[in-house]
Amino acid sequence: MGSLDLPNTSSGGSETFLRSVFESILKTYLRKNPTAKTIWELVQSVDNEKICYDHFTFRTLKVDGYGIDSLSSFFMDYGYKIGGGLDFPKKKLRVLWFSPPDAQVPNDGHGLANGPLPRLVIAEVLVDELSLESQGIVRKYLKPQGGKQAILSSTLGSLIWEKPTWADFTQLAKESEFAAWTLIHGYTMNHLAFAVHRFKHRFSDIKCVKQYLEEKGFKLNSDGGILKVSQDGLLLQVSSISERLAVEFADGVTEIIPASYIEFTQRLVLPQFKDMPVDEIKEYHRREAFELDSANHVMESTRFATQF
Repeated sequence: MGSLDLPNTSSGGSETFLRSVFESILKTYLRKNPTAKTIWELVQSVDNEKICYDHFTFRTLKVDGYGIDSLSSFFMDYGYKIGGGLDFPKKKLRVLWFSPPDAQVPNDGHGLANGPLPRLVIAEVLVDELSLESQGIVRKYLKPQGGKQAILSSTLGSLIWEKPTWADFTQLAKESEFAAWTLIHGYTMNHLAFAVHRFKHRFSDIKCVKQYLEEKGFKLNSDGGILKVSQDGLLLQVSSISERLAVEFADGVTEIIPASYIEFTQRLVLPQFKDMPVDEIKEYHRREAFELDSANHVMESTRFATQF
């Protein structure tokens, strides 16, 4: 598939198709994660809020074509570009984030139908850096060339590979919870992040979001503090603790394990644009990219309750 120029085809099939893919990914994520769906619905119900997304995040396993490229290649065909990367040596993890293509968005555009396209964040476990035992478990399930179906797997919420056994899952989790999570959930979206700075009403301040969620009794990720603030103070993040859902493994064992979660991200205006009229501020006037420490803490939203 060749590279398509989204801005010149905003009324044609290419952008429409891309948005449809995102809609399918979102529907699958909400179907599989009831608490995230509840929060998603609550956000829209407060003051009839119109939502926009900051980023969608996925996890992959870097082995035999299943890593970042297996997903990113599709989106890059539609105009996404690499924005930057983060490395987490202790987690044996690499992350790339991708900036969306320019698209004609009306002033009141929102959601995935006609709102700003989300950034993408795709992580990959560096499988070759795991122990030989863990590598063997991953390679037992992920057969060569299967990663070509990554985008289809993400929209359907179905594994490309066979479901692992509980024994393999727990053994892998001893070394890498991240790898174990990905082996059982595959390309299903790990989490979405709302763009708090695009909200119009009560939720336009992330501190109000935090207070509201706490009052409603939702469990929030407190690793590094519930409100995660970048060193420059311009990137603010709050995330829930992931769902704990019953999953049946290939050997017939059913256990409660972490699924996905939901995040709120607020990008403040850069200092050089602080005096601009509010109605003239665009996304590029705000803090871009991600913060290593904050991202590391947000990832703990899927921390396993049980140490295997």
